[in-house]
Amino acid sequence: MLPILYLPHGAGPLPLFDEPSQSELTAFLKNIPTKLGNPKAILVISAHWEETQPSITGASEPSLIYDYYGFGEKSYEIEYKAKGSPSLAKRVQELLHVKGLKSVIDEKRGYDHGMFVPLKLMYPKADIPIIQLSLSNSLSPLLHIQMGEALRKLKEEGVLIVGSGLSFHNMRAYGSPSIQGEKFDKWLQETLQSGDYESTKTKLIKWDKAPEARYAHPREEHLLPLHVCFGASTQSAEVVFDSIFMSTKVSGFLWR
Repeated sequence: MLPILYLPHGAGPLPLFDEPSQSELTAFLKNIPTKLGNPKAILVISAHWEETQPSITGASEPSLIYDYYGFGEKSYEIEYKAKGSPSLAKRVQELLHVKGLKSVIDEKRGYDHGMFVPLKLMYPKADIPIIQLSLSNSLSPLLHIQMGEALRKLKEEGVLIVGSGLSFHNMRAYGSPSIQGEKFDKWLQETLQSGDYESTKTKLIKWDKAPEARYAHPREEHLLPLHVCFGASTQSAEVVFDSIFMSTKVSGFLWR
């Protein structure tokens, strides 16, 4: 059975370009596959894709979406030629349907940078099929946990589930150390390590009541991939990234 990973994807494409502010994260992403086993395929839930209904990439050879702005020319020449998996897309849709969750397979959607930046560092050979699952633009914490719960069987089928976001995502606060960010990070780590699924679920549904929640996430799209990962898990989380990122406390989590 494969673990589940929620990771910080970094600032745009910068982790791929030896940017000093991203160096610790880059090293983490390169080394984390040693903890993950050998997946047959990967499902990525990225903070950078939202739809009215949860949507799944269905293309055999998805293109890259350079969904960032203001970076150098090389940032728009990145290549990552991982294959898609139409069969896995159908399997994900089937599992969601069993739990009463409607979804759409999008055969035209490409890979956004929430997928290709971290995965290019983790699996540079691009030899593992990858699909993406979108967030719901309702931003419902409960719905995203339910999506994860519906996908639990994938762990037994050789699929690595990766949530790609940032545990702190307040663009105006990056670069300035803050007690507020540390308070939210402490709450998040303690909550995910509590070991009791139902009480943790309740806390994550009401995450915006946590200390400094809206300071850490004025909008929650970078947190919700974590809710999907949690829903797919049955164990407490292990903290696998615990560091200062752009002067702000950021964490990554692994569920075995």
